[in-house]
Amino acid sequence: MAGETASPLVSAAELDAMLREGGVAALDATVHFPPARFDGDYSPESGYDGWVSSHIPGSRHIDLMDVFSEREAALHFTHPSTEQLVSDLQSSGIEPGATIVIYDQGSTTWASRLWWVFRNAGIEARVLDGGLAEWTRRGFALASGDDVTHTSASARWSVTDLGLWVDLPRVASLSSGEVAGTLVCALSSEQYEGTEKTRYSRRGHIPSSVNLSAKSLLDADARMLPVDDLLSRSAEVVPAVAEPVVIYCGGGVSACLTALALIRSGYEDVKVYDGSLEEWTAVPALPMVVGRGSESAIPDDRCQRS
Repeated sequence: MAGETASPLVSAAELDAMLREGGVAALDATVHFPPARFDGDYSPESGYDGWVSSHIPGSRHIDLMDVFSEREAALHFTHPSTEQLVSDLQSSGIEPGATIVIYDQGSTTWASRLWWVFRNAGIEARVLDGGLAEWTRRGFALASGDDVTHTSASARWSVTDLGLWVDLPRVASLSSGEVAGTLVCALSSEQYEGTEKTRYSRRGHIPSSVNLSAKSLLDADARMLPVDDLLSRSAEVVPAVAEPVVIYCGGGVSACLTALALIRSGYEDVKVYDGSLEEWTAVPALPMVVGRGSESAIPDDRCQRS
């Protein structure tokens, strides 16, 4: 863990000034994901209509249901291959020299997801702290409609793969203690303990993981807590000596917000389990924990959807 570096966040006032100067690609990455009505209720919806209704002037909607998510993957919202990423950057009209700022219409989880996709590819981007709600609350201009035509980028991107995603075998090794590190669940305490309905196959959390809810790292206005508060909360469950930190959630989205907060706090060796519980709970032999203690770890049918 190192000291604070340049913030991955940008305030509404900073973004307004940046937009006035030009050269900014403001991206709305919203996907709507209502709470599960029953176990296994998975029903994401595009945020495009909300963007049409109200958005930051000059921004474009990036629909993660179609772009910057692997289109051929078995799981939802899987990070794209390098080849698809380059293609999506091109078709989205994002120029290599642009200053990228990402926001969403909710609590910055989807903005953080796209930010992490870009971060893994070595693309510098920032997230609007507090999202569209903060922008609106501060009284900055809003636009509506979809009358702006975005052409393809004029230059081809060069991207890399920094290895910031991990797979199921790596998580299984962490969970069993075969490799060192800290496994963090970014879901709410209710979802972590299995007392709330889940969108996935089984309730609870992966054995040996600790809970650092993404939402607990935001204030009442969905802005990220100050660094000192982030450090205090994260250090309670993720000591600096416990890196690397591997974060998961239900589908690899909220995990990216917790990852952003840890990076903001100065943690360096942070990774995200992309498949998260959507993948883990679909394998009957892999145990899940209900409650807060590992004594509740059970496989398959005793924790299946009701």
